[in-house]
Amino acid sequence: MLGQDLTRLLLVLAPGVPAALAVTWTLPGFRARVVALAPWAGVPAFVLALGHLLGLSGPVAVDLPSLVSGLRLALDDVGAAFLLLTSGLWVAAGVFAGRYHSTDPHRDRFFAFFLLTLSGNVGVAVAGEVLTFYLFFALMTFSAYGLVVHKRDRTAWRAGRIYIVLALAGEIAILTGVLVLSAVATGPVAFGPELEAAWDHLVRDGLGAQRADPSPGLHLPGLGSPEVVAGLLLGGFAVKVGLVPLHLWLPLAHPVAPTAASALLSGVMVKAGVMGWLRFVPGDFAPSAVASVLVGAGVATAFYGVIIGLGQDNPKTVLAYSTVSQMGYLAVGTGILLLAPEVAPLALTAVVAYALHHGLAKSALFLSVGLVDRLPGRPASRVGQGVLLAGIGFPALSLAGLTLTSGAQAKAILKTALAELGGAWYAWLDPLLLVAAVGTTLLMARFAFTLVPRLTAEETESRGPSRGLLASWGVVVAAGILGPFWIPSVVPDPGGLGASLAVQDPKSTLFPVLVGVAVAWWVLRRPSLGEAVHRFRIPEGDLLVPLEAAVARIP
Repeated sequence: MLGQDLTRLLLVLAPGVPAALAVTWTLPGFRARVVALAPWAGVPAFVLALGHLLGLSGPVAVDLPSLVSGLRLALDDVGAAFLLLTSGLWVAAGVFAGRYHSTDPHRDRFFAFFLLTLSGNVGVAVAGEVLTFYLFFALMTFSAYGLVVHKRDRTAWRAGRIYIVLALAGEIAILTGVLVLSAVATGPVAFGPELEAAWDHLVRDGLGAQRADPSPGLHLPGLGSPEVVAGLLLGGFAVKVGLVPLHLWLPLAHPVAPTAASALLSGVMVKAGVMGWLRFVPGDFAPSAVASVLVGAGVATAFYGVIIGLGQDNPKTVLAYSTVSQMGYLAVGTGILLLAPEVAPLALTAVVAYALHHGLAKSALFLSVGLVDRLPGRPASRVGQGVLLAGIGFPALSLAGLTLTSGAQAKAILKTALAELGGAWYAWLDPLLLVAAVGTTLLMARFAFTLVPRLTAEETESRGPSRGLLASWGVVVAAGILGPFWIPSVVPDPGGLGASLAVQDPKSTLFPVLVGVAVAWWVLRRPSLGEAVHRFRIPEGDLLVPLEAAVARIP
């Protein structure tokens, strides 16, 4: 067993180590050592999460009253599952980035933002109360801007501008919701009973009822209604998740960000928004109308990401729209959790399992793009190509939900939760999600179509050694392959997930993949149809393009 003192120390070190390294980076004499250590800064968080999930430590909390306005760090089962994914992928991506940027003149600057973003991302997973969560979330959000604009060319600055505008809008919405919850509470609002009590006060009495001298600035018309507060919080975090139409930063940021940063943006940072949904809006108090909107937005996002993604040429852009689509599934799962508290344990299992599955699969695919671009400057051998294609194909098929993959597990438990919800929701959502799975397969086929020519090119660009790239990429791919064996043991209610794996319905796990593969093959075999598909192109940023054109015409 990990001692309580050691567990508390690890809890502080999890966000503290990367933050301390980022501060040390400012000292020129230590910068080289910091950059060398940066890829491993997530190790304390990984050890903490693994120890908790293995039962070596119980729930733990630490109060740090002297930092900022007072921070509270805590770890529970949900936080530990997200922390395991977060820290593990940050270490793998850090090792990948160390090799990938070995000849980059701006490598030091990259790792400065890397460390700050890591500290915020880990802090979100171990935050024990609403203000602590918000502060770490803001640190992650604004530090990631430096990763997005790393190239500092025209496209990077444009992507960064859109990213920061949407990020600010989301942060304002979240902070407003946090302030309202704090206003109806009698002290710091810790997650759990204290947050539920704040929501209960808000539902029963409205804003300001718990204070003798409520702030006049908080008495805005309608601001204290549960519907508005829930909408602000869900909408603010939806910016990070990438729900349509708040998704515009994703397809712009991913193509220009370094490969490792793209893997982290899509694999773990968007999941911080999902954590915000789970933490801030308890199912017992969520207005049904707001939860219904979240489910509807999730379904629309799942289809929209596929349709727009099929019209892209850049493999990283295709993956960005795939993330948009997949986040729709997580929105549906969260909406089910909020709609029916009696189904909440099952829906929570589905959401956490889906987050772990997607994080691994999407990170592996993004790292695959970087790996292909950094192959030695000669044609890859047939064996090497085969290994790479297998390593790329498995996470792609897992995203599509192929039977016996972690994707099939997650979708099976989501389908079970949907069946428990029943009624009209199940009647129209079940077939729609089946069709969306076909779309995911087609989108993965489109990704392969854009990436494979790079792999089989007669000449590839040599930009440094690939051994570290292969190792970190291989670890992420292997973790995804083994997902069906370890994910059930780290998510809440693992028994339900294991049962879902045993009773997977081929109609919902194998059939959509076969249909998608058949359609892709049919198109590929018909040159005239393939040419028509090739001409179907949608600019990166989709909805943003006509908006920018309209703004440009304003005198």
